[in-house]
Amino acid sequence: MVRVGIALGSNLGDRHAHLRAAIAGLRELAAPGEPVLTAAIYQTAPRNCPPGSPEFLNSVIEIGFTGGPRELLAHTRALEHALGRGSAAERNAPRVIDIDLLYFGDVQMADATLTLPHPCLGQRRFVLQPLADIRPLLVLPGQSLSVAELLARLPAQAT
Repeated sequence: MVRVGIALGSNLGDRHAHLRAAIAGLRELAAPGEPVLTAAIYQTAPRNCPPGSPEFLNSVIEIGFTGGPRELLAHTRALEHALGRGSAAERNAPRVIDIDLLYFGDVQMADATLTLPHPCLGQRRFVLQPLADIRPLLVLPGQSLSVAELLARLPAQAT
């Protein structure tokens, strides 16, 4: 069993309902008896999205998981699809739900489909802030600073 951090975002439709449904789906994937940590929900401006994109609601959840990274990725993609996320023609287009694996225990990997820890995690306030709510002292693989320290180093205007 490994602890896994997962980012959630929604900027279309009933954003709160989409996040609640994603959290419920991820709870079903959690190892039985293991704690599920869920951060607060933050409203954030769209970043690197098409002009006119609506604001996001973002959160982070951490679960215990007994399978491997690719298995969890398949589950999260299936959950996105089940919750109504279609394939967008435009990169970073508005979406009903976005589920990203942030870290998978101490695993470090990078290939065409999955990079762990998430390569942009340390530069994204919309991920670091909720992650700091639940795991402020966590030091991610390949890092020397805790999540709280990474967050504190972000410029004030960083989203």
